[in-house]
Amino acid sequence: MTSKPFNFPAKRTTALFLLTAAAAAQAATSADLSPLPAFSADIIGAEIHGLVRTARAVSTVASTVVDYEFSLRGLLKDSVQYRQAISQVHLRSAKRFLRLCEANKGFYVKAGQFVAAQKVLPREYSSILSSLQDQVAPLPFRVIKEVLKDSLGPDFSEMFLSIDEQPIAAASIAQVHHAVLKSGHEVAIKVQYPWIEQQMNFDTRTMYFLSKTIAWLYPQYRLEWLPLAFAKSVSSEIDFVQEARNSEKAAKIFRNNDMVRIPLVFWELTTKLVLTMQFYEGHKIDDLDFLKQIGVDPEKVAKLLIELFAEMIFVHGYIHGDPHPGNILVSPEGCNGLSLVLLDHAVYRELDEDFRKDFCQLWEALILKDVKKTMWLGERFGAGRFSRYLPIIFTGTTIESKYAVGMSIEEKETLKHELESLLSEDLSSFMESLPPDFIAIMRVDALLRSIIRKLDVSRIMRLLTYTKYAVYGSLCPKLDDEGELREVPLSNLYFAVQVGYFSFISTLKYIRVLIMVLVGAIDTTPRRQKLKSVQNFLYSNISCDFLGLLVHSVFLLLCIRSKALF
Repeated sequence: MTSKPFNFPAKRTTALFLLTAAAAAQAATSADLSPLPAFSADIIGAEIHGLVRTARAVSTVASTVVDYEFSLRGLLKDSVQYRQAISQVHLRSAKRFLRLCEANKGFYVKAGQFVAAQKVLPREYSSILSSLQDQVAPLPFRVIKEVLKDSLGPDFSEMFLSIDEQPIAAASIAQVHHAVLKSGHEVAIKVQYPWIEQQMNFDTRTMYFLSKTIAWLYPQYRLEWLPLAFAKSVSSEIDFVQEARNSEKAAKIFRNNDMVRIPLVFWELTTKLVLTMQFYEGHKIDDLDFLKQIGVDPEKVAKLLIELFAEMIFVHGYIHGDPHPGNILVSPEGCNGLSLVLLDHAVYRELDEDFRKDFCQLWEALILKDVKKTMWLGERFGAGRFSRYLPIIFTGTTIESKYAVGMSIEEKETLKHELESLLSEDLSSFMESLPPDFIAIMRVDALLRSIIRKLDVSRIMRLLTYTKYAVYGSLCPKLDDEGELREVPLSNLYFAVQVGYFSFISTLKYIRVLIMVLVGAIDTTPRRQKLKSVQNFLYSNISCDFLGLLVHSVFLLLCIRSKALF
């Protein structure tokens, strides 16, 4: 029996022609861009350079569309053959996009990293694209010198004793040089490439156009929000004045933390294109050889890292948005021969206060296996019917699991079949429904977990550390930009009492949570249910005063006795 010939769908054929023509026209009309200096001796005109980059992108998208159409034709979506075939297509397509990002460099590399971190595409894409490295060949110092002259003035060199012409780092947006000021201070000068804003505008328009085309071809994939979110993220990265402000705010928040160092900003040498900050020696946080060399336990480093970001998420609601290993250095200087140096403050997320409180409660509910509260909070976050998957995202357990960490073999099999029944459009719908604050936390948490895995540290440490700060964050009122309690008199004594109170109460509550986790499933005898009702009443009605401190303390001490555990 002869097989029926395959006719490529007319909609796809038309789209590919329109895609190519429109993209070429877009590149050709971009002649107003400044020429992009090549890293070789030749200089390519901006219009030709844009056309080449866009042609690569169009070719990649077109090849991917054809691959999906041919490879999946005739297969039923619910079949094993379809799942196996689509996984292979996902893998091939992800490798195509990896090659595209590596060839086009610049914002395509950052876009690939951004998409991989969002976890909105199948795992094949996230896995492949996460290997992208944001490193480029540095520009000659003569080009950097022109930017410094335009930004700091023609006599800028008089402010320095020396500037190392060889950069210590180079990425897609800027490169960094070590220098010494006339005052003797060592500084790091971050200098933005002169054409970067024009290139960003061009590349993000191309990405948005391609995403719109994919959405037209495949309505179930609604990904137009991705390039918009990426553009918003990148636009903050190219404003070095805003980065300097972010850095100063973070430094104020952690000014009493001897284990964390945030470089000082030299404002007189900082503009939108140039950022001058205090220089710190250090190695990437996942450099195990360096940790071994200085005699530091990786678990200690991982715990310090998780505590830093748990405090950001649950207490301050002010989160460094890009905690990859290159932005977090381990320095042998500091308390007990160890400190973390936090770099690159371009992207921060300030959480809505109601969201911060709700997320603290969500984390407690996840740890305590409180299904009802997890589902209720999931509804508040917009997750809807996908709220049942929130434990998988953050704790690695199913919502029905009785385990605090991990899953049984039966649970893994059940979850596998359940997830296989979900369509890609379900995932897209789920991600679209979540608030931006939630997605930002997911991204940061994924990056932190990646570092922890490289340090070979148990994930239990992350869960317990998050829990400790979630408990404190749920009790503690909003902190101001100085890291102090809002609406509290400036009296140092009163402030100390307030901090001591919240620390004491949260410690007791944290102990209670730990015991509940260790004990495991808790039965519901009438006596224990009654204790739980009393506890809920106290939590909702006792205010933050001395009476509240006394009543809470006595009650919590009673409740952590094993026989009275509820």
